[in-house]
Amino acid sequence: MKLKADSTEQKLRGAYYTPLPLAEMMVELFANENGITSVLEPSCGDGVFLHAVIKKKINQMAEEITAIEIDQEEAKKAEKYAKDYKNIKVYNEDFFDHYSRVSDQKKYDLILGNPPYVRYQYLEGKQRELLSNILTSQGMKANKLINTWVGFMVACVNLLSEHGKIAFVIPAEIMQVAYAEDLRLFLADHLSRITLITFEELIFPDIEQEIVVFVGEKDKQEKGIRIVALNNLDDLKSFDIGTNGFQKLQHVHEKWTKYFTNDAENALIKQIKGDKQFQKLSDAALINVGITTGNNKYFSVNQEKVNEYELQDVVRPLIGRSSHANSLYFREDDWMENVSKGKAAYLIDFPERNIEDFPKKQRAYIKLGEKQGENSGYKCRIRDKWYCIPSIWVPDAFFLRRNNLYPKFVLNCCNAVSTDTMHRIKFHEGIEPERIVLSYYNSISFAFTELCGRSYGGGVLEILPGEVGNIMVPKLDGIPIQQIQEILEQVDGIIREGKHIEEALDIVDNNILVAALGYDEKMCQRARGIWKKLQTRRLKRGQD
Repeated sequence: MKLKADSTEQKLRGAYYTPLPLAEMMVELFANENGITSVLEPSCGDGVFLHAVIKKKINQMAEEITAIEIDQEEAKKAEKYAKDYKNIKVYNEDFFDHYSRVSDQKKYDLILGNPPYVRYQYLEGKQRELLSNILTSQGMKANKLINTWVGFMVACVNLLSEHGKIAFVIPAEIMQVAYAEDLRLFLADHLSRITLITFEELIFPDIEQEIVVFVGEKDKQEKGIRIVALNNLDDLKSFDIGTNGFQKLQHVHEKWTKYFTNDAENALIKQIKGDKQFQKLSDAALINVGITTGNNKYFSVNQEKVNEYELQDVVRPLIGRSSHANSLYFREDDWMENVSKGKAAYLIDFPERNIEDFPKKQRAYIKLGEKQGENSGYKCRIRDKWYCIPSIWVPDAFFLRRNNLYPKFVLNCCNAVSTDTMHRIKFHEGIEPERIVLSYYNSISFAFTELCGRSYGGGVLEILPGEVGNIMVPKLDGIPIQQIQEILEQVDGIIREGKHIEEALDIVDNNILVAALGYDEKMCQRARGIWKKLQTRRLKRGQD
């Protein structure tokens, strides 16, 4: 696969090689299988899977083993495993080229490997075309977010024989990211059994990329999907894939993270989704990304910078980072405290004027930005006037995009704005903001937050606007506003004092879900368990 020379060689090739113990485990899964006559390794690197295939004696049952590697030097390394075996062939070529040539005539009983993780933008024109053809031929969308491993998976599933099996090391984002939605549906439609082996510790720490071992099987009888959770590679020594049963696989685009929950937990989730006393957050508000400045460091400034360049008439109050949001209400006093601590608590909002029409000091700040190259980034560069930020408006509330323990939902009480570190919330007409914000701080909605979001590097939870909109929250229309405000003040106090958020959840669960809406206390406890289960799994990866 020929790649653009504008990044590191390893990044361009997506070459992060599989540890031998992991490769051996993957091969071991099929060591006692009958009927494996043909094997494919579509991106063999230096031959770690060939080494495992020989060690586990699969080469003795297979009539042919085909290994493909794009890099000539790596292909030569892999050939050392093939030289003593007539049924092992290593080809130095592009797998996508290989697929386009043999897809109509060749099938394999077993396909193993660790496909390259290469972003679409790093591919040359021909490779982009081949990748797009593979996806669109299956009714899937091809866009700039697609990674090569997606194309490898689709192609290899198409190359499986009637009872074929595939085992790949792939990014764990297959379970949750939007660009893999079509892939999840494709795999559900083409495989009868799917096993996802997850690791709480990072297997490739150099790239901080969480991976899963994906095992797919073709068969006439569909059994579904299962997740097997391991701590690290050491767990492979006592690993038994058969300990977890299959769940029914839903043929939808939805995330596979929902399969981390068991049948009883899934029943509760389904129950809440159909409960008329609950609604999606998107039913109550417009949820939009924060302001895209194109250069937060330049446009977010502290009081000293405001004074130095006389920016007082072109700045707005800013809640710019998660560390700025230490409460449920963001009031003027909270903003002024950030200002007094020297935080970048102002956003520059230059009006649409030519540079020469600005006062001298403001003109100097714009010129400084140009001198430092602040105007050269893509978002700034494409504007008519690079220093004028578009789409600035004051939201009713903020929802943090990336979070550690949980995302905060914060009421905007001082006409502040936010950068894209937070999402902007605009409540629909007739909606009382305090009702909606309080409706979020309960065990059920926290469970949905983990289900809707995705695990980001370091154990961080990232949640995008559309995912925030899918969080289920209780309807509080029938509860007196005075009671809402009193409980909000209690929750706000807990957050301000840095107490554990479960104290706030206890208050809302007991006073709202149980006492006011009539839900069973055990239901709240089960929802709390889902939240803690998913949160704990995510946070443990951040401790590695």
